Amino acid sequence: MRPLETLARSRALWNRTRFELASDEALAQVLDRGSLEDWRALYALAKADAGLRARIVDIVARVPLYLPHLWLVAMQGQGAKVDLDRVAPNDGMVE
Repeated sequence: MRPLETLARSRALWNRTRFELASDEALAQVLDRGSLEDWRALYALAKADAGLRARIVDIVARVPLYLPHLWLVAMQGQGAKVDLDRVAPNDGMVE
């Protein structure tokens, strides 16, 4: 299955009728609540799209997500500029 088809079926998008790659809110939902299959699809799309990588880094810096540093390291591995010393709004862990 192609990455966009996988993301269109994501259960993380429970409040949407379709996935829009241009929507930061939809991306944040997948980053935060997506399945491993969803994350693989998003990673595959980001691999070929520097703009998407930059958007993911920006979303992680602004939106409290589960496992934000996972995405920062993944995007850095694909060539995105990432400041790993910058603190994410919420690392998803309970204090």
